[in-house]
Amino acid sequence: MSKKNRRQFSPEEKVMILKKCLVENIPVSDVCDEYNIHPTVFYRWQKQFFENGSKAFEKENKRKTSKLADKIAMLENKLRNKNEVLSELMEEHIKLKKSLGEI
Repeated sequence: MSKKNRRQFSPEEKVMILKKCLVENIPVSDVCDEYNIHPTVFYRWQKQFFENGSKAFEKENKRKTSKLADKIAMLENKLRNKNEVLSELMEEHIKLKKSLGEI
């Protein structure tokens, strides 16, 4: 018995096949015949497509969140450096006052 070779469709190909039915209004049966796929496979892809469709819009939000996190980290670092400089200046100021006898 020979093993039946399955055709593997890339995600881009699956979207293109779904688009033919959903956007171009080509009947599912015609598209399935054209690509030699079973209608249940088509409908499984369609279900996955709609269940995971929100991920297509998350990328931009993640990018914005990442940029915001980077900016926060940079500002925290800048604030930390400023606090260190102020601490050193206050220390020098106190030493100077002590040396002048003001404290």
